Amino acid sequence: MLMVGNGRLITRSETERYLADGCVVIDNNTIVEVGPTAGMQQKYPAARFLDARGRVIMPGLINTHMHLYSTFARGMALKDAPPNDFSQILERLWWRLDKALTAQDIYYSAMVPLLDCVKNGTTTIFDHHASPGKVQDSLFTIAQACRTAGVRACLCYEVSDRDGGEVAVQGIHENRQFITHCQRSGDEMLQGMFGLHASFTLGDSTLERCVQAAQGTGAGFHVHTAEAAADVAHCQSHYGKRVVERLAAFDILGEKTIAGHCVHVNEAEMDLLQRSCTHVAHNPESNMGNAVGGAPVIEMMQRGIRVGLGTDGYTSDMFESLKAANLLHKHRLQNPSAAWQEPPTMLFEHNRMFAEKYFPRAMGRIEPGAYADIIIVDYDPPTPLQADNLNGHILFGMSGRCVDTTIIHGRVVMLERQFTDIDEREVHAKARELAADLWRRF
Repeated sequence: MLMVGNGRLITRSETERYLADGCVVIDNNTIVEVGPTAGMQQKYPAARFLDARGRVIMPGLINTHMHLYSTFARGMALKDAPPNDFSQILERLWWRLDKALTAQDIYYSAMVPLLDCVKNGTTTIFDHHASPGKVQDSLFTIAQACRTAGVRACLCYEVSDRDGGEVAVQGIHENRQFITHCQRSGDEMLQGMFGLHASFTLGDSTLERCVQAAQGTGAGFHVHTAEAAADVAHCQSHYGKRVVERLAAFDILGEKTIAGHCVHVNEAEMDLLQRSCTHVAHNPESNMGNAVGGAPVIEMMQRGIRVGLGTDGYTSDMFESLKAANLLHKHRLQNPSAAWQEPPTMLFEHNRMFAEKYFPRAMGRIEPGAYADIIIVDYDPPTPLQADNLNGHILFGMSGRCVDTTIIHGRVVMLERQFTDIDEREVHAKARELAADLWRRF
């Protein structure tokens, strides 16, 4: 048994949300009890005790839209003219990068951000992968990196027509194979979804084949949805529908589906998202960086849509994404009182609720029966910290770099900012070597 105690415990439980001197008792990969430190030490005297030393103990964070493969773009200089819009960003950067990835590139470009997830307190991710030059076994390669890093993950391959019919078929097969493998293995650290790139890169025949291949798996879809205005214009001109309407017509929406971005959706599309219980993944930094607009997520949540929070590969730090969401929607709505409640709900409630659709136990909460995904944050509150002001302290006082211990599935993966069984410097050195070679090929 392991106990994590002597800390300010944020539980996110529906009962006792905060204990000023709390302790979590872990048996194998499950939380078995929560209570005052002295009481838990007396009850479990033989358990290993991890002393939080007054720091904050809280649930590990969840990212519902990630792109691990984007790592090797960091610092890369494009020789083309600077992109003027989102379509040019895709064509000049991302669609050239993903084609250049080898199996080894896929592994190490995943390992770097996975270790960064651990360092920033992100314990579960939903990743959306692309590598047209190496589709077969690509998800299994990423799964190997997830096992090594110790991060819980739900993976998919983004099927697209942009690289031809044969590659699209390979993507369909990879999704189906990986979903089936995860379900048969019973591995509670890995799950699969059916990945789709976006409406404007998928013809009707390919979408139909994806829907047929996904039947019987119980998995939902993970798809970029109306991220840019060009996606909407393409859908209307080619199919006579808006993007969400087209996805609904193929029965792609649903409670186990992630619609990423949803920047350009109208009220009728919001109604479709709400009625289908589709999870919308908001990615504020990416939307600003790609200059595609501000998603109307505040309005979506007012309509009862379950909006969660992702990063789109921009960062592995969900604290950073939380801050960006708060600022973006104040700016978008020109209202300093906006977005106080919605971003914390996205991160701490809606992400958890969606993740529980794929993983069999409670997540994102510190309570008996939940997964033992726990972080210790080096934060000494300068003002009173209590149950009714937790989110304010997190927003203004914490960042991913404040995380000094990360426990995932009961395993101490990082202790006092040091990985317990991974040589981070070695991973980064190999990644630099591979990235330099990929840049030459690019």
